[in-house]
Amino acid sequence: MTDKIVVLSTCASEQEAQKLARALVEQRLAACVNIIPGIASFYRWQGNLETAAEWLLMIKSSRQRFEQLRATLENLHTYETPEIIALPIMDGAANYLNWIDHNL
Repeated sequence: MTDKIVVLSTCASEQEAQKLARALVEQRLAACVNIIPGIASFYRWQGNLETAAEWLLMIKSSRQRFEQLRATLENLHTYETPEIIALPIMDGAANYLNWIDHNL
């Protein structure tokens, strides 16, 4: 297993997704952030079934950067309870994993 992670987070707008992605990369908390538009989300919020169109952020980072990345997302995000889920990268192409290290 590597020390690299993919963090998932959703946003309410393309503008917010771009703002968050730019901040994470500028602060070297993420090597890369992919923005995937057109996500349809179904969830419970305050006892009600909700649906929303969202933008998904796929954030490439490391375990060492996660706490600061999480705090930055929570601080900049417009959601009261933003999705912030870290998934381990078990393995990958050595050149790509090295590139992540170089850009964090």
